[in-house]
Amino acid sequence: MSSVRRAAFVLVAVSALALTACGPSEDGAAGGPDVPATTPPASTSPSAPGKPSTPAKPSTPAKPTSSAKPSTPAKPSTPASPSTDPDYGVFPCSTYDVTFTASLAESTTSSYLLKITNKSGKPCRVLGHPIVTFGDLDGQATQRGTAPGIEEAIRLEAGESAYAGLMGGLKDAKSKTVSSIAMTMDTESDLEQVPLKASTPGLNVSATNSVTAWMDNAEDALSL
Repeated sequence: MSSVRRAAFVLVAVSALALTACGPSEDGAAGGPDVPATTPPASTSPSAPGKPSTPAKPSTPAKPTSSAKPSTPAKPSTPASPSTDPDYGVFPCSTYDVTFTASLAESTTSSYLLKITNKSGKPCRVLGHPIVTFGDLDGQATQRGTAPGIEEAIRLEAGESAYAGLMGGLKDAKSKTVSSIAMTMDTESDLEQVPLKASTPGLNVSATNSVTAWMDNAEDALSL
């Protein structure tokens, strides 16, 4: 073989070897088994540290239940407020509270002015008409006129006086004369009283003797 042909053959052989070395292996060629790709392990990032758990609150101990509540002491009763009436607590005058006089006011009619004066040192109320009896005779003087109600009754302060008019009876065959009278007060109760006496010489007593309600002045007492 000539040197030219040997050189050409050597070149071809070298080229073939070079292609064999650079080309894919039979395993990587078509139809060959695939080389499993090596997958790098997933990078595991460090887990964030968890929040510290909140400690449970200590349970509140149950309040002890009392077997029975202590009884509440009763409040003392409040006394009723006194009435706004200025005469509240002022009692009716009795013969124990007053002095009594009778003076001749009109001789032709045998009329007398009756007068009481509060000697008790405290106020009292004068109610209604005086109750007048005649010596040892039965009966009493009739009431003349209307007496004020208890709300309008005279308030008799210590030392003050009230008046009533006693009218003499008409003279007739049955009339009699007496030298004194006795008087008790209207107290609207059964309070026992000692009758107060006054001198009335020559007073004619008949069915027509009458007496007015108590007044706070003598003029009104004699004009009714």
